[in-house]
Amino acid sequence: MGLDALNPAWERWNEERGRIVLAYRPDVFDGGSLPAACLPTIYVTRGKRGRRPGGERVGHDWFVTLYLEPDVDCGTDRYDDRAAAIDAAVSLADDFDAGRIDYRDEYQVPREGYFRALDEVVGPTDE
Repeated sequence: MGLDALNPAWERWNEERGRIVLAYRPDVFDGGSLPAACLPTIYVTRGKRGRRPGGERVGHDWFVTLYLEPDVDCGTDRYDDRAAAIDAAVSLADDFDAGRIDYRDEYQVPREGYFRALDEVVGPTDE
């Protein structure tokens, strides 16, 4: 599959040897009802990331994490190689854009106004 199959709602923000960062709809996370700080991102990293972005430990395994915000993530999955991690990230991106990720469950404090705005850009369309 690879990054060429990446859902068009996601942008490849950064690609280095040991890390890839994908960003969801940066065109709508502009500081209004969808704050830029809440931009969903998928990190593909060699070596498990620390809790906060920027804390990377290099290792043999690859990890995929969907961050809803810097302190809100949907868990991390481990993969044996870069290609498998990229394929998993592309599938995760598809699932998020299709509305198959229940992001509400990841928040300890409900943010109903934000969720309504996010619901408008995530999920199936009538096209």
